[in-house]
Order: sequence, then C-alpha cells, then structure tokens
Amino acid sequence: MLGITADNKLKRLIVVGDRVLIKPKDPADRTNSGLYLPPTVQEKEQVQSGYVIKVGPGYPIPAAVEEEPWKETEEKVKYMPLQAQEGDVALYLQRNAIELDYEGERYVIVPQASILMLERLEDL
Repeated sequence: MLGITADNKLKRLIVVGDRVLIKPKDPADRTNSGLYLPPTVQEKEQVQSGYVIKVGPGYPIPAAVEEEPWKETEEKVKYMPLQAQEGDVALYLQRNAIELDYEGERYVIVPQASILMLERLEDL
C-alpha cells in the first residue's frame, strides 16, 4: 500500500458533485490602521479567500431517453463541469463553507454557488 506523503495525501480525496475544496488564506491579523484583530473577528468575515485545491465533477446531467428501451446500455453519468479549477484563488461566502481538518491542515468545502469570484493566473 502506498504511504501518505505531502505530495500525494490529497490525491486520495474525492470531492463529489458541485463542491470545491479550498485551502483558506491566512486572514490578516491587523487592520489597515494597525489594530490587531482576534481570530474570532477574522473568522466571522462574510467573504473569505483561499486556493482551490480540488473540484468535484460538476452538476449531473439527466440521461437522454432511449428510443429503444430493450437495448442494454451502460448508463454513464455525465456532468456539466464547474468553473473553478485547481490552483485558482477563490472568493467565497463563509456562511456556506464547511470547515474540516485533514492531516493537520485546515480546509473548507463550499458549493460552486457560494463562490463569488475566481482569479486564474492564465490568460482567459
């Protein structure tokens, strides 16, 4: 069995449906004027940002109706892909995020609909 390393520990995770796994950026611990903010204030911000780590397959598309129902076909689920891609920076609504700890790291899982904006390094 393959051991978990820093390189492959997230490869075992499968994100389902229209969900996105995000590694939150460390929030600023100071305001622009220099006041230090406690962690409880930082976590209550409505909009957070983070790096997209993994994305789910997308929204399932209903299967087409077969004209010949007696024929056996293998039903493969088809998905409409999500806009988020691995490596993007996402601005998301904190209220819809589900926090989790995996291998000592903090992540959040948010639905695609909770992502307000994506920043992608490559040209569109």
